[in-house]
Amino acid sequence: MEKNKKLIIIIASLIVVAIVLCVLTVTQYQQNQEMSELFAIEKEEMENEYSTFATQYDELQVQINNDSLREKLESEKLKTQRLLEELRQVKSSDAAEITRLKKELKTVRAVLRTYVIQIDSLNRLNEALTKENIEVKNKYNVATRQISNLTAEKKDLNEKVSLAAQLDATNITALPMNKRGKKARKVKDVKKIAVSFTIVKNITAETGNKTLYIRITKPDNSVLTKGNTTFPYEDKNIAYSIKKYIEYTGEEQSVTVYWDVEEFLPAGTYSIYIFADGNMIGQSSFEME
Repeated sequence: MEKNKKLIIIIASLIVVAIVLCVLTVTQYQQNQEMSELFAIEKEEMENEYSTFATQYDELQVQINNDSLREKLESEKLKTQRLLEELRQVKSSDAAEITRLKKELKTVRAVLRTYVIQIDSLNRLNEALTKENIEVKNKYNVATRQISNLTAEKKDLNEKVSLAAQLDATNITALPMNKRGKKARKVKDVKKIAVSFTIVKNITAETGNKTLYIRITKPDNSVLTKGNTTFPYEDKNIAYSIKKYIEYTGEEQSVTVYWDVEEFLPAGTYSIYIFADGNMIGQSSFEME
């Protein structure tokens, strides 16, 4: 009887132990299942992050022109892709490997953030430099236009000063004279032509010795000239009739020159042109019948 009682107690104890072991096994299995599911979800999330980071490295490379920095980004992208492939090969139950790759992911995230900040800073600097460059170009263009305007104004002023400094011949008259020194009434009686004019006062003109060239043309526009007498005017040499030297003081000055007639003179309109310092300073005309 006592032995049976002990046996029953032992059997009961074994049953209890078995039940406890079953419960523990079921609980452990459930925990393992839950952990595997958690690791599977975490693995999927990590894969998505690794893939996203690799894509972001591609996008960052497009934003920059720095070859050295682009090479570094390419290297980090390849590293990220390698870790992604390693993660894809890992089983969800391999907690140690998933934990390692999770740490690697944290490092990748930190490195990527560093490059994002660096490139953003470079882009802002480039924008500032581009804006500054545009401003400098605009200022240069404004300055160039101002210089161009000043050059044009200076040229115009120089032309006005040069024009103002030119001598000016006015009151130009011609007196056909006969052999007695009187006014000839007929062109056939003309023995001398007296050309008179006034050099006006000009305080801006250069004073000193001046050479005046008087050019008299006949009705057919041919020049009254004796021999090959020419002077330079507008990049060529042209004939003149009379040359006159004067001492110009800047004050008004009357000048008279004479042409001795030795050729046939037709009736009609004659023209007089007066030149000095390479400029035509006056002109007029007269009739002879």
